[in-house]
Amino acid sequence: MEPQFIPVGYVDDIQIERLNSTAETPRAEHCAPWVDQQEPHYWEWETGLFLDLSQKFGKWLPKMLNIYNYTTTGSHTIQLRHGCEVLPGWDVSNRFFELSFNGQDYIALNEDMTTWTTVGKAAEMLRQEWEESGFAYQVKTYMEHHCVETLLTQLEYGKEFLLRMDIPKMHVTHKVRPDRKIILRCLALNFYPAGISLTWQKDGSNQTQDMEIMNTRPAGDGTFQKLAAVVVSSGEEQSYTCHVVHGGLPEPFTLRWEPPQPSIPIMAVVTALALGALLTGAVVTFLIWKRRSKGKERAVSELMSPWEYQGQAVVYLPA
Repeated sequence: MEPQFIPVGYVDDIQIERLNSTAETPRAEHCAPWVDQQEPHYWEWETGLFLDLSQKFGKWLPKMLNIYNYTTTGSHTIQLRHGCEVLPGWDVSNRFFELSFNGQDYIALNEDMTTWTTVGKAAEMLRQEWEESGFAYQVKTYMEHHCVETLLTQLEYGKEFLLRMDIPKMHVTHKVRPDRKIILRCLALNFYPAGISLTWQKDGSNQTQDMEIMNTRPAGDGTFQKLAAVVVSSGEEQSYTCHVVHGGLPEPFTLRWEPPQPSIPIMAVVTALALGALLTGAVVTFLIWKRRSKGKERAVSELMSPWEYQGQAVVYLPA
């Protein structure tokens, strides 16, 4: 079976382009959440770049398999990551280009953009080959020009999407463990950009012990999610507060777990209405209808930084 080649491009965590190697005619295509404003020749050039890289992968993979006496019957992967970062003011702060084989051998371009750091026999083989062929110079030229130009162009095209502020929707949940300890989870949902801080405090002091913070992760719709959990003793829940800092909030936001309010039993309402001797049947019917309508309205209301461009290309042999 032919190796599969999967190249994708991202701005931060937002996928902006891809190529489907299994298509009848593989072609780079736009997939960002903003309108494609590139000229057709850009996609032709990008397609050629991806396919050229695919050919290079096709040459590297057999050599790596041979070094370790691997057969082609198993599953093997080469993954290439490259990217650049732009700070406010459009200053380029970082560029990286790194390749791994089966998640073990590793080769990365150093900051001087001319030498390599390697781990493993396959990576050392690639280093010697790349130094002899001048591949580092090609990479340096690409990183200094195309990577930065691509990022700045996409920032301009997607500025309305990328520069927006979506305020986090906050929730605190309460769960009792078998040992009777309480897990309080502070959830931040549907926020953008990704930068956010969640901290638990007890009586005004930051808590680090018995606390777990989940890495910020994309929600799949262009927004992000984050969770911070803390373990507390039963009865101490009201001493803990979750503090949220995000660019979309005018000031830090604080919330705590609120126990559910007891509801009035239906039988008590019926009994109270029956005792009201002066109420006619029509009035009783109106009150019940009004109570149900409010319940429906309540249900409806409840429903109601640095930039980084990354390119990734993966080629693998299916098992």
